[in-house]
Amino acid sequence: MSDGSAGDVANDVTEDGVFHAVRDGYEAVYAALPQGETFSRIWRENAYRGEFPIEFAHVGFLTLTEAQRMLALLRVPEHGLLVDLACGAGGPGLWVTKQSGAELIGVDPAEPGLERARARAETVGLADRATFRRGTFERTGLPSREADAVMTIEAFQYAPDKRAALAEFARILKRGGRAAIVCFEVDPAKVAGLPVLGVDPIIDYTPLLAAAGFSIEAYEETPGWSERVYPTFNKLVEAGDALHAEMGERAAAGALAEAMLTVTMQPYPRRVLIVARKD
Repeated sequence: MSDGSAGDVANDVTEDGVFHAVRDGYEAVYAALPQGETFSRIWRENAYRGEFPIEFAHVGFLTLTEAQRMLALLRVPEHGLLVDLACGAGGPGLWVTKQSGAELIGVDPAEPGLERARARAETVGLADRATFRRGTFERTGLPSREADAVMTIEAFQYAPDKRAALAEFARILKRGGRAAIVCFEVDPAKVAGLPVLGVDPIIDYTPLLAAAGFSIEAYEETPGWSERVYPTFNKLVEAGDALHAEMGERAAAGALAEAMLTVTMQPYPRRVLIVARKD
């Protein structure tokens, strides 16, 4: 991926609206996770400090307390349809599905993550209510106005066109359906010219949600996020040799690149939980 201007980086977006570097990096990490003992331990102990059921473990910072808050706000109806976008290996989406009694469709561009999500659905007894398919924020491939709820956890800041992504959220949701987004706000001044984050940096998602036809019901900074994000990434950088040995060059390079960029640039003013209702 180019390290030049944001305009150059924009050319590194696939036809279905995802950055090559983001997709390839996550594909490598998910494929290497079974061998990534050090990565998994650091993540579990620091990113959410063990505060998430191990059977729904994930590569994110979502704690059980945050997930419970999101679930209460999202109001997923029993037997309704929940769509988890950028679902990765499926942990949080499957947790919400188990708690709510909903049906789940998980969408992600990285096939290794989807494979792990399908296997996990079998393990936690949700294979009959959960399906996983390839797609992106902008192109889910799902029918219009069929989802009761949409969720996405700590991936939306990477969407190359957030306006188009929110238009897709609105398209697949029923009227009155809700979208829950846990993501980072991005300071444009700190990421100007950087790959990925510098292409469409958003410091306040409120105007975009309103333009897409959503009424915001909650927009909250998540408590203590920086006390988990920066130590997690610092510890990954310190364990770089072990990551390379266990996970291989490609996966370790992807994980460490994100970690070092976050630690050195500190591009995120806030990590937020947003819940919005489709008008």
